[in-house]
Parts: sequence; structure tokens; C-alpha cells
Amino acid sequence: MNEKKYTALIIDDHPLIAEAYKNAFTYIENNEDISFTVHLANDCDSAYQIVHHHHTNNLEIDVIFLDISLSPSKDGKLLSGEDVGLKINDLLPNSKIIVSTTFNDNYRIHSIFKNINPDGFLIKNEITPKELVSSINTILNDPPYYSKTVLNLLRKQLSNDFVIDTIDRTILYELSIGAKTKDLPNIVHLSIKAIEKRKRRLKEIFNMKSSDDKELILTAKERGFI
Repeated sequence: MNEKKYTALIIDDHPLIAEAYKNAFTYIENNEDISFTVHLANDCDSAYQIVHHHHTNNLEIDVIFLDISLSPSKDGKLLSGEDVGLKINDLLPNSKIIVSTTFNDNYRIHSIFKNINPDGFLIKNEITPKELVSSINTILNDPPYYSKTVLNLLRKQLSNDFVIDTIDRTILYELSIGAKTKDLPNIVHLSIKAIEKRKRRLKEIFNMKSSDDKELILTAKERGFI
């Protein structure tokens, strides 16, 4: 039987976690008639470079482990792994994305599903070597693959159709690095009124009683949106 060959990309800034993913690929190689070419990236810039290289050279990446908590790109256009996921969907639409994150907040998971629609979703503090191998095999053969916590959160979700989009996250990010609301129209190309409306909506989503922007930023950070 001919060996099946796949290309994989691990996007994670924690060396030990990246090594665990590599070990899972190696385990599969040692036990099945499969081989992987594995690429590594540890931030938004290096991840985008690899994705863009494969796109421009008409090369495929079969499976991608994507961490959400990545440092922003140097030009500020990619704020997190979520933005990298959007680029992957645009440039490499056939790639199967497995989101792996520490965030287990219902709102955050909902937002990731709405924006990226990953083929797999894992919560890092629940990952075991066995689950990593299972997730890879499932994604390659019969996706999707969701961890137990993700499945439970999806079942508990209300029919609420909210989503925190790229503009919302840009507003949160710019505020978090010191921008004033009056400066935001030049960045997100919305009126002050529209920006204030979005901020009020975010505070409602986060169930905040305070109208203070500092608390909004702290809450957004705790929930993993910035």
C-alpha cells in the first residue's frame, strides 16, 4: 500500500505544547502508513508567512493546529490567532483547522465558531496524547472533532445569534493599548456614535453593570478577546 503523505502546520507560542503536537504526528507515523511534513510557527507573522508561501506556490496544508492567544503582527493587522484563522480560510480554504486554546468561555467559543468555523476544537488543559492522536485521525478522515467541554458548551448555548466581529475586536484592542474613543473613527472607519453603540453592545454581551471602558478591556482580556 502506498504511504499517505500530509502537510501539517503547528501554530503555537508554547514550545512544550508544540512538541506535544509533533509527538502526536510522530506516533501516527509510527503506527500507520502515513507521513507528515510538519511546519512550526509561534506568532501571527510567522504563521502568515507560511500560509502565504503555500498559497502563492499552490501548495496545500492538510491540517493546522491553531492557538488563539498569539501576539499581534508587527503591522497590527493580525491581532490574534483568530485573525490568522480567517487568513487561512481565505488563502487555504481546503486546510482543516483544529483550534486549540485555553479559553473555555461560552461567548469566546461561540465567536470562534462563527468567525473561523474550525474542523476541530480542543481546550488545552484537557488535552491528552490520546486525544491529540484521535483529533488528527478524525480531522483527516471524518471531521469534525470537538473536545468534551466544547460539546457541552455548544449544547448549552442559547439561540442567541450574537458574534464579536473583527471591528469589535479592533476597538477592544486599540482601547487596550491606550487609544481614545475619539481616535477610533480613523482606525475602524465608523462614526463615534456607531463606535459607542458597539461598546454598549459589548458591555451587554459581557453582562457588565459598569460603563467604564477600563472594566470593558479587563473583561475582554479575561474572556480572551484581546
